[in-house]
Amino acid sequence: MSTHVLDTVRGRPAAGVPVRLDRYEGDTWRPLAEAETDGDGRWSAPPDAGSADGTYRLRFGTGPYFAGRGETCFYPEVCVIFTIADAARHHHVPLLLSPYGYSTYRGS
Repeated sequence: MSTHVLDTVRGRPAAGVPVRLDRYEGDTWRPLAEAETDGDGRWSAPPDAGSADGTYRLRFGTGPYFAGRGETCFYPEVCVIFTIADAARHHHVPLLLSPYGYSTYRGS
């Protein structure tokens, strides 16, 4: 499980974005791993996180990222919820980010 955050206004990786991976279990979200994106805007979950089929959520702390740049933003947090049906495969979920919008897709 990995992600890459690209600041589309600057056309550069978004370093230092807080990221947390949660798994939906029963009727609640269970945190699995969290850290910040590296200098290349990338973050990879530990090998055991996301290693089972199920529903997951990546939470991106976009508010702290933009505040650290002295900017305001409309979305202080972006949550991407997705389902893993084949945990044996690698799952990459990129985030294209600007202060007033975002997009995501299933990467490879």
